[in-house]
Amino acid sequence: MKKYLLKYALLAILNIHNKCYHWAASIAIRLEGIHPKHRLMQYKEWFLKHINDDDVVLDIGSNTGAMPRLFAEKASFVYGIEIDKRLVKKALEQSFPSNARLLQGDATKFNYSNLKPISLITLSNVLEHIEHRVSFLAALIESTKWQKSKPRRVLIRVPMIDRDWITIYKKEAGVEWRLDPTHFTEYTMSELLNELSIAGLIVNQSEVRFGEAYLICTVSDFVDTKSNQKS
Repeated sequence: MKKYLLKYALLAILNIHNKCYHWAASIAIRLEGIHPKHRLMQYKEWFLKHINDDDVVLDIGSNTGAMPRLFAEKASFVYGIEIDKRLVKKALEQSFPSNARLLQGDATKFNYSNLKPISLITLSNVLEHIEHRVSFLAALIESTKWQKSKPRRVLIRVPMIDRDWITIYKKEAGVEWRLDPTHFTEYTMSELLNELSIAGLIVNQSEVRFGEAYLICTVSDFVDTKSNQKS
């Protein structure tokens, strides 16, 4: 009986831990006006650091357009693509830089033939929201009209499941363990590297901070893409 009560108490505490995490974020947003992760994690700065002034960027999952707006400060041109019409409408309520354009559509089915050839794709907290990630990446790489004269680069940011012991423990206990219930996965590094390799990406550089993986990738030369198109 005592063991049963301990298990019941543990499950209750783990669920309270989840609620406290989200409550802390909500209160912090009310205090600061924006989620403190933007200031502390500096993930936007990481992406911007790896963008060149002659890059033509395709940002996948642009939400309300914050990333394309930021990238346009440095890149030659930026396309953002977002599948949710409501988010695109909200984004377009604000003016966009002249060297940026926000598109509405499914990134794997979108017709890129009328866009400028791309040199860099960015995915910031996108892959974990996709169920069939390998086929998504492979289709994206294949359908993108790449620049012929430059390396085909992809920048990726994803959450890691092994960011803390308690995350794995929650999963074992059958308690919600994901940072967001819309996540289909949260990675170990080996799982992530395996998926990227199957999709045709070579990881040139990686690091983990704040429980997230940041990767600089290039498309493998063995992947048959539209890179033979004239840029």
